[in-house]
Amino acid sequence: MKLRWTRKVLRCFGLLILLGLASIPSTATPADKLIGIHSARVMSQSMPWIAQAAGLFQKHNLDFQLVYIASSGMVTAAMLGGDADVSLTGGVGNVRAYVQGATDLVFIGGIKNVMTQSIVAGKGINRPEDLKGKKIGVSRIGSNTHYFTIQALRRSGMEPGRDFTFIQTGGDPETLAALIGGGIDAATITAPTDAMAIARGYRYVVYGPDLRIPYAATCFVGLRSVIAKRPQVIGQFMQVMAEAAKILHTDREFTYKVLGKQLRVDDRKVLDSAYNAEINALEPRLVLKDEAIQAMLEEVSQVDPRAKKVKVQDLIDRRYLDEMEKSGFFEKIWGGKK
Repeated sequence: MKLRWTRKVLRCFGLLILLGLASIPSTATPADKLIGIHSARVMSQSMPWIAQAAGLFQKHNLDFQLVYIASSGMVTAAMLGGDADVSLTGGVGNVRAYVQGATDLVFIGGIKNVMTQSIVAGKGINRPEDLKGKKIGVSRIGSNTHYFTIQALRRSGMEPGRDFTFIQTGGDPETLAALIGGGIDAATITAPTDAMAIARGYRYVVYGPDLRIPYAATCFVGLRSVIAKRPQVIGQFMQVMAEAAKILHTDREFTYKVLGKQLRVDDRKVLDSAYNAEINALEPRLVLKDEAIQAMLEEVSQVDPRAKKVKVQDLIDRRYLDEMEKSGFFEKIWGGKK
């Protein structure tokens, strides 16, 4: 009887302790929520995937949600509609919107300041001139693949509409599928999708990395209004991306695991080919180059003269890059390298 009474007392005492602990306010700070958009399932936009796999968002106390929307124009519209706080995308949609008055948009970092797309095709198409009268697949009109094709083929005196036709597919995987299915004659695609096409027997008609066409092909874009309200949170996000960039540039095996999972690629030769072609065009410290933005302003000015009045610096906010440089953050994660 005495034993039963003792057990009851101990249970009650334990319950009181648990209730007491539950009433103590938690000292843990809740993670800051942030929504980001990326516009292409490609290696140059893989850093959020790498950060997620490496636990970097948790490390920097961020509850980050990544959303995929194809093409920079649609990403820009979503950003301006308040659907996201940051984006990882090609720059042209943002420049067009800024020129039209959407000055809340601002570039805060860069990943790729040159274009690295390539045009691939099957038998019978070996030179750019062979593309006359052909259908070329791109993700969307206004996308990086669309712009690259125009710039690359102009070097051979060719113009869209007159010499070739664009077919919109929606994204790199869809473009490759259209090429394999015979719906298009050639495809403009980015690593690693181009390597996947070559592995299937297609050939390069134009190999983009050799051209080094200046362009803000992949960059980080924010909203001035969000930065004003949440400067520290956006700063945390940029630190996460800086650490992910370090992994991308120095840990090939980890990067391959992430790319393999996200892009469903398990062919080592394809991953090697894509990585080797793309990595030298990517910015280790997220530098955004003026000439890359200027190239887009010049392109937009051909259809909207207002772009001629916009200065490159009007579009850029380098505060986070400067802070990471001055504070020694880059030095800490790179250890003096790069």
